[in-house]
Amino acid sequence: MSDPVIRRALLSVSDKTGLEELARFLHGAGVELISTGGTAAAIKNAGLPVKDIAEHTGFPEMMDGRLKTLHPKVHGGLLAIRGREDHDRAAAEHGIAPIDLLVVNLYPFEATVARGASTDECIENIDIGGPAMIRAAAKNHASVTVVVDPEDYARVISEMQSRGGSTSLELRRYLAAKAYARTAAYDAAISGWFAKELGDTAPTWRTFGGKLVQQLRYGENPHQWAAFYRTGEQRPGVATAVQHQGKELSYNNLNDTDAAFELVAEFDPQKSAAVAIIKHANPCGVACAPTLKEAYLLALRCDPVSAFGGIIALNRPIDAEAAEEITKIFTEVVIAPDVTPEAKAIFAAKKNLRLLTTGGLPDPRAPGVTFRSLAGGLLVQSRDSASVDDMELKVVTKRQPTPQELEDLKFAFRVAKHVKSNTIVYAKNGATVGIGAGQMSRVDSARIAAWKAEEAAKAAGFSESLAKGSVVASDAFFPFADGLIAAAEAGATAVIQPGGSMRDEEVIRAADERGLAMVFTGVRHFRH
Repeated sequence: MSDPVIRRALLSVSDKTGLEELARFLHGAGVELISTGGTAAAIKNAGLPVKDIAEHTGFPEMMDGRLKTLHPKVHGGLLAIRGREDHDRAAAEHGIAPIDLLVVNLYPFEATVARGASTDECIENIDIGGPAMIRAAAKNHASVTVVVDPEDYARVISEMQSRGGSTSLELRRYLAAKAYARTAAYDAAISGWFAKELGDTAPTWRTFGGKLVQQLRYGENPHQWAAFYRTGEQRPGVATAVQHQGKELSYNNLNDTDAAFELVAEFDPQKSAAVAIIKHANPCGVACAPTLKEAYLLALRCDPVSAFGGIIALNRPIDAEAAEEITKIFTEVVIAPDVTPEAKAIFAAKKNLRLLTTGGLPDPRAPGVTFRSLAGGLLVQSRDSASVDDMELKVVTKRQPTPQELEDLKFAFRVAKHVKSNTIVYAKNGATVGIGAGQMSRVDSARIAAWKAEEAAKAAGFSESLAKGSVVASDAFFPFADGLIAAAEAGATAVIQPGGSMRDEEVIRAADERGLAMVFTGVRHFRH
C-alpha cells in the first residue's frame, strides 16, 4: 500500500510553539484543518481557515471542555483502516471522514503540579481526549501520522514537501513510538501524583517517566550505551542546570556532579561557604569556611591527589577569588547556584572545564523518591532526607564533647551521609581530614581514612597526621570496638555514630578507656 497523502488534519495543542507555521504550511498544501478551543482561535487569528471540532462532529463541546473529541467521527476517522472494505463501508454509512494527521500535545499536568497548584486544578489538567486520540492515531500509524512534540513539526513538513503530501512509514512508526512513550510518561506523572496525594508509598503499579535531555556518548564504560532523562521533579541540580562552557557531560560526570551538589547542599549558605570535591561519586574533600576560597583550599588539602580531575560543588555563587584557585588544577566539572561575571571569565580560559549553574540548592530535607534497577525489577525508596540537625543526639560516654567537637561531629555526619558504605570520616574545624569509603569492613575504612589523613599532612608539610585532634563519624554502628580503637589510635577525640549494635556497651567502654566523647544519633546513613 502506498503512503497516504495527508488531506485532513486535527490540531489540538496546549503548547502553541510552531503552531502557526505548521498550520500555514498545511493550509498551503491543501489540507483541511480541524481544531478545538484555543488552538482553533490561534489558527483563526493567523488568518487561516479552520473547522471547529463541534462543526466536524455535529455535537457541541460541553462540560467545560471535558467533552469535545470523544466522538465516533473523531476516533473513527483516526482508527479506520484505509482500503479495508468493511471499514470504508462503515465510515461512509455514518459520515466518518478520515483524519490523516493528528497534532496533539497534552494539558500541562506536570507543569501544573510543579507550580504547586491545588488538587482540583491538577485534576482539571488531566487530559482525557488527548491521550485517547494519540493512542488511536498511533495504533493506526500505517495510515495516520501522529505528532506529540513541536520539535517534530519540521520533519513532517520536510517529508510532505518531498513526498507529494505524504509521510513515510518509517517516520510514522517513529512518531507512533514517541506518542506511546509520551502518554506513558504522562500517565506515570498522574499516577505518581495520586500516590503522593494519598500517601501511598507502595502502590500496586509503580511507573516512572522522563523526557530525553541528551543521548550520551556512552555509559559508565565505553561499551555501554546511555542516555539522560529529566523527570518532573523540580529539584535544583544537574537536570535543571545551565551549562555555560565545556563539552557535553558524560554518564560518569552527571552521576558524580549530582553526588557533589547533593552533598554541598547539606550546608546552609547563609551560615558558611561550603565546597565538596568528588571523585567516583565519593567525596575526597569537604569543608566549610567564611569564604569559598578558604573552603576550597581546606577541601583540597584533605586529598589533593584524588582531587585532580574531580568534580567541585559550591553552595554559594562562585566569585573570582574562588575561581582563581579552582583553575590551578585540572577539574572536570564545577557546579554552583550561580557565578559572577568575573569568575565566569576566569573559567572561560579553561576550555575543557564544564561550568554549571542551577539557580538554587536542593533542599536536603525535602521528600522524594529514588530507584535503582535489579534483574527483572526496581527497588524504590524515599530519599534519605534525614538531617543531623533534627536528630536527638545522645552522649553515651563519660566525657561530653566540647562545643567545637560537637560542631565538627555534626559536620562529619553530614558528609558521611554522602559517602559510600562502609564510611568513616575524620574532620576538624569544619573540614574533612580523612575519608574511608566503600570498604567491606568498617575497621578497614577507619584505617584507610587515617592513612589518607597522614598522606594529606605530608603533602601540606605538617609533621603529624591531620587526624590528630579530629572527630570521627561512622555512617552505621561499630559492630566491634576495633573500628573505634583504630580511630582513637589515629588521633580522634570524639565519635558520632548511629548506635544500635549488640556490642554497644563494649564500644562505649573502649571509648571511655581512651577518653573519647561519643554521641549516638539513632539514625543510620547507609549509601550503597
